Amino acid sequence: MKAVAMKNTTMKARKAPVARVQARRSVRVTAEKKDRWAGLAEDSGPGNDQMDIHRGRGLVSGEFQGAAGLGGTHNSIQSSSDYMSGGLKTYDNTTAEGYYISKPFLDKLTVHVAKNFMDLPKIKVPLILGVWGGKGQGKTFQTHLAFQKLGVNPIVMSAGELESGNAGEPAKLVRQRYREASDVIKKGKMCSLFINDLDAGAGRMGGTTQYTVNNQMVNATLMNIADNPTNVQLPGVYNNEEIPRVPIICTGNDFSTLYAPLIRDGRMEKFYWNPTREDRVGICGGIFREDDVGDAAIEKLVDSFPNQSIDFFGALRARIYDDCVRNFIADTGLEGLGSRLVNSREGPPKFEKPFMPVDKLLEYGNLLVEEQENVKRVQLADAYLDGAELAGVGGSSLPEDVQDA
Repeated sequence: MKAVAMKNTTMKARKAPVARVQARRSVRVTAEKKDRWAGLAEDSGPGNDQMDIHRGRGLVSGEFQGAAGLGGTHNSIQSSSDYMSGGLKTYDNTTAEGYYISKPFLDKLTVHVAKNFMDLPKIKVPLILGVWGGKGQGKTFQTHLAFQKLGVNPIVMSAGELESGNAGEPAKLVRQRYREASDVIKKGKMCSLFINDLDAGAGRMGGTTQYTVNNQMVNATLMNIADNPTNVQLPGVYNNEEIPRVPIICTGNDFSTLYAPLIRDGRMEKFYWNPTREDRVGICGGIFREDDVGDAAIEKLVDSFPNQSIDFFGALRARIYDDCVRNFIADTGLEGLGSRLVNSREGPPKFEKPFMPVDKLLEYGNLLVEEQENVKRVQLADAYLDGAELAGVGGSSLPEDVQDA
């Protein structure tokens, strides 16, 4: 009997650890199942998974996930505008610190955006703000800086999206992007629809520009949205639902090329951006802020080229680095240049800050001005289009020193 009792006690002692191990495994399996499938019932559809894949793109080395354009877990297998916005602009990796924002520009844009989010009694607030002015004056960049200052991540469209081989597609895209911005506002964040170079995509540049059905429908769509900003439907969808109002910001060079009823007061508020000397000095200070040029040198530079646009000074700064690049090419050699610049283990080349005295900046600035003058002076298209001019007949193929002689 004692032997049987001892045997039973031994068996129970052996079964106890086994039971505990099995219990642990059961709890672990249950926990794994719970963690793995938790929230699946609340998943609104495949769009969420595809969005997560798209957001995770580039976070893991391409050796493990496949490069862009190839099969791999980098790439979402579905593409739908219902869940993936092609126009959302974020400013997470940029900063406005050190860049100059014009006070009149910031005031105009801020007031326009704020008015469109207010319920003002018996006042019709224009939905569209049209910022127009000369080429290269920094309209788009100033708008982005103002958006960043306000904490607005806009939905962006460009002039190239206002034309398509399919009739009606650009107008549909405008409505789609407007509703995307409205959805962002519905979630509790400020948003805006930002259309770059509206006149280039929807305007008529003289008799040589063809006016298409898409141009006409884009103008008509913007007019309709400006009149009914809280009732914007996609084609074929006629749900009587009210959506949040979205302020629209447009940039362009000449809004007289647009359909006149679109730019009338009440639909579009117009703002002519022509930077003053103070604005030009401030913006140039932001361009050269890392080069220790000095305020006096920047003022002299701005006063030496009063007729140039803002982007002239950006091109001038880029021209300074030509000498560094030329020395790099001489050291590397033409034969090894490709392997050094593309997929190199050493990484992209890095240069020390070049010294930028005022005399050197003025010299390179005068070279840029000479190239501009050459474009205006040597107009070969006039000679070529007026008739079949052969080489040497009018001197168009001769060196200039020979022509002068």
